[in-house]
Amino acid sequence: MAPTTKDNRTGFARLKGRLVGNPIANTEDAHHRLKKLVALPVFASDAISSTAYATEEILIVFLTMAAVGLAAFDNLVPIAIMVVILLAIVVNSYRQTIHAYPHGGGSYIVAKDNLGKYPSLVSGASMLVDYILTVAVSVAGGVAAIVSAFNGLAPYRVALCIAFIFLVTFANLRGVRESGALFAPPTYLYILSLAALILVGLYRVYFQDLGPIPHTGEVERELLEGQKALTLFYFLKAFSSGAVALTGIEAVADGVPAFEKPEARNASQTLMLMAVILGTSFFGLSVLAQQLQPLKDEEGKIRDTVLAQLAEQVYGGRNIFFFITQFATFGILILAANTAYADFPRLSSVIAKDSFLPRQLANRGDRLVFSNGIIALGVAASVLVVAFGGIVNALIPLYAVGVFTGFTISQTGMFVRLVRLKEKSWLLKAFFTGVGALTTLAVALTVVTVKFTDGAWIPAVVIPTMIFIFTFINRHYVRVREFLKVVEQVVPPFRTHFVVVLVGSVNAGVVQAVKYAQSLNPDRLLALSIVGSNEESDELQRTWAQSFPNVALDTTVDDYRNLTEKVLTEIERLDGLQSDDIVTVVIPEFVTSLRSQWLHNQSALAIKARLLFRPNTVVTSIPIVIP
Repeated sequence: MAPTTKDNRTGFARLKGRLVGNPIANTEDAHHRLKKLVALPVFASDAISSTAYATEEILIVFLTMAAVGLAAFDNLVPIAIMVVILLAIVVNSYRQTIHAYPHGGGSYIVAKDNLGKYPSLVSGASMLVDYILTVAVSVAGGVAAIVSAFNGLAPYRVALCIAFIFLVTFANLRGVRESGALFAPPTYLYILSLAALILVGLYRVYFQDLGPIPHTGEVERELLEGQKALTLFYFLKAFSSGAVALTGIEAVADGVPAFEKPEARNASQTLMLMAVILGTSFFGLSVLAQQLQPLKDEEGKIRDTVLAQLAEQVYGGRNIFFFITQFATFGILILAANTAYADFPRLSSVIAKDSFLPRQLANRGDRLVFSNGIIALGVAASVLVVAFGGIVNALIPLYAVGVFTGFTISQTGMFVRLVRLKEKSWLLKAFFTGVGALTTLAVALTVVTVKFTDGAWIPAVVIPTMIFIFTFINRHYVRVREFLKVVEQVVPPFRTHFVVVLVGSVNAGVVQAVKYAQSLNPDRLLALSIVGSNEESDELQRTWAQSFPNVALDTTVDDYRNLTEKVLTEIERLDGLQSDDIVTVVIPEFVTSLRSQWLHNQSALAIKARLLFRPNTVVTSIPIVIP
């Protein structure tokens, strides 16, 4: 029988190990990289899942806002073609980024390297906002798919969203490889079910004369009866809504280090596969929607999603194929949030290493993931879902601004790099990258302009606010580095060492504290006690003289029972007797089990917290462990 090893971890550490898994050593990092088949659902699920709501968002603009009636369906395919062309341009740029910057970081690193500090901060803020919205929009979209299949769940929309955000957060805390393996089957199921819906639907339309969806409700008839002329404003608004299909394509460039070696080649191939799936699916759905004419309104009176309406019409009712499509859609949308969980923590760690975010975000947890970033993302997305009631089209206007701002800065940075380095075929690459930058800039400005009152003003305010926070954090870290910098200087004047032992009563713990203080061989040693009365002071002095005849005891009566404040006041007074002291405060502290520690007052903790901010002061605890 093999010998058993004793688990020396604390109870909390063992519980944590059961929940999120045992710690993984740094040397195991290479074994936890992602294969392409797993990397596709991890990094591409966000982009692929946008096909579930992008066409719907176009129809909402045409039918509800523009009120153009049946003319809405004539414009679906032209907009889809424009979005696919835009997709090809942006993907080409990010493919170059992957090979130029194989260490990840995406548009933030590109901007930092080629455009400078503030463009990189704008890009970083835009991408972080995008990832938070990715979680909120994806989960809200997934819940909408379930509500479309089971209308009775509508009142629980927000609660369901929060529950699924918690589930995805928990799964990602267990590690990238584990979450990727968990999320791969639903992603591939969605791809297959979407391909089946498009192929079967187009076959039935063109070879079996499948007609448009019959609409008999009052809301549906009102939407179809719209007769307004389509203006350029609403066409651009619909295009900017459909362009959310591009969200998430930057994720692969941000997460290159997570791929198996060779990282850049595997990431590039995954990006191209994602683009093919996304482009063909979005275009195919738009052609199918043009023929079958599903409806959707802005107020949510029509509960069924466009995808649900298409599936019901293509498969001839709410049968097994309809429910497979709905559950696959639900799965991909919920798990599309995983893209953000793969990239938000990684990007925030890069920004934190540059001292623009708290350093805690740069630390990896037990499972080789950036746990603090994962938790921060889950909390931020939950707040958004609650604030907007879990409604997808309420969140979409916020979504596109950050996405296309990041696209524009990334491509501008790559354009500058190509011109600066003049590598092979740089002129052709620079031309396409420049066109891409101008195109995505135009889309970003269009989104802000035509959707400003719909909520696009929020990221337009949030992103500059985040940049202000970045600079505030950076100034703090710069100030700390300057203060701690080692420089050649005049040797400081000699300082005397003054040790103060805090005393409550004469006991075994105080004996240990005094012996430790004497071992420091200080220039001055004094015991200090705060008492409640003169009688208590006299009794303590008598007992103290018997136990420690060579150590002076200073007792001070506190009439107002404010122990912490009185200790600090007395230390200030005693320290003021000599100007060049370094003060060590020794605190005997009883430590019991977690079950009984609360039975003891925490005065030592309060005193340590206050002394932490006192200059030239060292605080030492002498733990008296009581089993």
